[in-house]
Amino acid sequence: MAPYLIRKYQESDHKWVVDLLSRGITEHIPATFRHVLKLPRTLVLLLGGPLALLLVSGSWLLALTFSLGLLPVLWFLAARPWRQYVDVMLRTDMADITKSYLSEPGSCFWVAESEKKVVGTVGALPVDHLTLQEKRLQLFHLSVSSEHRGQGIAKALVRTVLQFARDQGYSEVVLDTTTMQVSALGLYQGMGFRNTGQSFHSIDFRLVAVHTIHFIYHLLYAQGGGP
Repeated sequence: MAPYLIRKYQESDHKWVVDLLSRGITEHIPATFRHVLKLPRTLVLLLGGPLALLLVSGSWLLALTFSLGLLPVLWFLAARPWRQYVDVMLRTDMADITKSYLSEPGSCFWVAESEKKVVGTVGALPVDHLTLQEKRLQLFHLSVSSEHRGQGIAKALVRTVLQFARDQGYSEVVLDTTTMQVSALGLYQGMGFRNTGQSFHSIDFRLVAVHTIHFIYHLLYAQGGGP
């Protein structure tokens, strides 16, 4: 296992970071496609549609063509929310990471470096519009390259954010992930984050029934022995 170093983002990291995040997000497309295939409404289409055509037309070929033609449509629906997420990300905060995360106090962006390559990322921004009793930091863009998973890098990146939040006087750290990101769900729950509910990030995610899960970590309650 190659050693790794967690450090602040530098401008020379931009291409590495964008490529890593884009790959990490789009790798959820196959799992989402399998998820869509199991949805009750999809099963009705896949089974009921060809059967109805067969009964009406008497043509097995037409029924089979309908089923095969439906699969690319379902793949498109499964891929669309993730690709749109990447597109928005590249046009907003990832277009200028320094400006988005390093130009103001209370925010930061880190990378995990191994053998002179960026193999992990995480960012953090303050949450606006809170009460005087709350000072909340939001974790963004936790990602580790597939070749370097299982080495504790993701957990180390999250711990970096938690320590930064403590040092900056935040009371809570929040984040969002999805039901498709099973390993991330296990990581956050294992580190003491609490599930506060779920929603749909967009209409496209609603169409494929992929929920966004909201998590919170209470720093004030974890001072004695949190991760």
